[in-house]
Amino acid sequence: MQVILIQDVDNLGGKNELVTVKNGYARNYLIPKKFAVEANPSNLKQLEERLKVQAKKEAAMLAEIHKVTEVLKASPVKIGVKTGTSGKIFGTVTALQITRAIRDQKGYEIDRRRIHILTEVKEVGLHKASIDFGNGNVAEIEFDVVAE
Repeated sequence: MQVILIQDVDNLGGKNELVTVKNGYARNYLIPKKFAVEANPSNLKQLEERLKVQAKKEAAMLAEIHKVTEVLKASPVKIGVKTGTSGKIFGTVTALQITRAIRDQKGYEIDRRRIHILTEVKEVGLHKASIDFGNGNVAEIEFDVVAE
């Protein structure tokens, strides 16, 4: 029996997937627990519509990610830190500081957990970090650490 999964089911498939299962498994478990619906013509049309809408949303999100990436790559973000006389900074630059700098200077709100600093930042100068937007979309940006 073919069913359309409404939500992810372990060892079977993901949401909006068309899978073939045994009749008893579908009728006694998947359909009553609202994990799946029967794959009849009307449900298949609804699935096609959901997949079209999802594809449009993903395309719009991908365009927005590329726009944000281009703005961030255009010029490095400046982060002001306190330094000693030799140019070494007190402490280290964190993802939270980069997030705040991007918000203040570029106007984009990026979750700090998505930012990964490639090397430990202990000195003034130009450094790199990567931002993981999800779905394999990773952007590498530069940030400039300057003394206050």
